[in-house]
Amino acid sequence: MSNSLTKAGRKVARTQILFTITLMLITTVIIYFIWGIAHAKSALLGGAVAIIPNMIFAYKAFRYAGAQSSKKVVESFYSGVKLKMLYTALLFALVFKFMVIIPSAFLSTYCVVVFFPLLQPLFLTKR
Repeated sequence: MSNSLTKAGRKVARTQILFTITLMLITTVIIYFIWGIAHAKSALLGGAVAIIPNMIFAYKAFRYAGAQSSKKVVESFYSGVKLKMLYTALLFALVFKFMVIIPSAFLSTYCVVVFFPLLQPLFLTKR
């Protein structure tokens, strides 16, 4: 598990997760000041539902690297994707079943946290 080839991938994954956590917190604070605490709690849950499965995926996907373990790399990537989808669906179900949320704040923050990492290279590249 301490393969030196996985360090670059782990670093990128860690940077992206920290970026999404920061984005979630900023979005939650903005929503808090505009609409109040109920909306902010929903926004925080929406961000958490987006981030937690990504963290699980990153852990699973970057366990192996190199030509010697290419089969393990592919297997860990696919198992990470499966777990990410499973945890996303599970977290959505748990939030909608057991939490009192405001769907617009929840879903908008979820979408922001899922979409904005696509723009991360524009903000975090070394020039």
